[in-house]
Amino acid sequence: MQFSQRISRISVSSTAAVMIKADKLKAEGVNVVDFGAGEPDFPTPDNIRCAAIEALEKSFTKYTPTGGTRDLRKAVVERHAADFGSDYAVEECLVTVGGKHAIFEAVAATINHGDEVILPVPYWVSFLDIINYAGGKAVLAETSEVEGFTVRVQAIEKLITPKTKLIIVNSPNNPTGAVVPPEEMEKLLSLAVRHNIQLMSDECYCHFLYEGGKPFSIGTSKNRDNLIIVGSLSKTYSMTGWRIGFVLGNSKLVANMLKLQSHSTSNPTSFAQMGAVEALRGSQDSVAIMRDEFQRRRDRIVAGLRAIPGVQCGMPEGAFYVYPNVGTFLKKNGVENTLALTEKLLDEARVAVVPGEAFGTHSHLRISYATSQEQIDEGLQRLRDFFTK
Repeated sequence: MQFSQRISRISVSSTAAVMIKADKLKAEGVNVVDFGAGEPDFPTPDNIRCAAIEALEKSFTKYTPTGGTRDLRKAVVERHAADFGSDYAVEECLVTVGGKHAIFEAVAATINHGDEVILPVPYWVSFLDIINYAGGKAVLAETSEVEGFTVRVQAIEKLITPKTKLIIVNSPNNPTGAVVPPEEMEKLLSLAVRHNIQLMSDECYCHFLYEGGKPFSIGTSKNRDNLIIVGSLSKTYSMTGWRIGFVLGNSKLVANMLKLQSHSTSNPTSFAQMGAVEALRGSQDSVAIMRDEFQRRRDRIVAGLRAIPGVQCGMPEGAFYVYPNVGTFLKKNGVENTLALTEKLLDEARVAVVPGEAFGTHSHLRISYATSQEQIDEGLQRLRDFFTK
């Protein structure tokens, strides 16, 4: 059987591959410490679950408008306005089947074959494959580990060519936890406006900032014709399996993304949308509780990793990942790359992490601390034993 060229341009998500192997071992009764999954371990708050249950009991199980109910789109723009001070109209909002779906549709709607997309490194694993699938060319912008992997406008500007159509920025970043300062985001948008290209801001982790950092959205800018905001309820409200994401952008972009959605998924799940409305309009206390707990876990895991010989670890400013550098260990022990190292860690130490190659680097591991402190302590002990044996 022959397959399309576009499907051959992408591969299975590395994070998904790690989860599959870890889940197989768990099913066999193996005690695995799973640092691979990028999802909060907290349950979805009761008020959100109850809203979805009520929707089911009222038989709210039919088709809705393709881009989400008007009430949910209104709740999205109202929440964004309350959190950040933006002023999007309902017609500038599209609800999607998760944040990844929003990114996929936005890239598909704006990128032609051969167009260039500037993508800072390290990048979230799916960005690269989505660009490749759309026929675009990813132009990688290196960031400095010494500077905490922060995206700088000077590095982006050097890469712009007549073929550049899009810049993608994810802040706080998956996998590094790096945060782009508001003033740098403003400069990036000004750069996009000046060159008449689009800036996509992925705000998936925007509420998880530490050291008192205030959540920020470039969506408050007046230069919105060149701006695409992508968001998700998955992380903010621990709703990963509900698959509710959204995009905020100009009405023409939304209309073109809606065309694609109408021929692929149709509407997001009806009763999940009702839970999403409650998430956005109900109490936001759970968000602060999760953020404070993630900060405690971050401090614990960073201290533990820094105590392991051959491991260097910066302090992430947001999200719930650490991105330690294990290059010294690789070189000293003759391990080929972090992909080989993650396989050894899973097979020998029973610890699941994601290799840096999935994110465009060669000396790092991504470790999610969205798990209990007991699991963090156990995982740190296993890592310490592995690295020092």
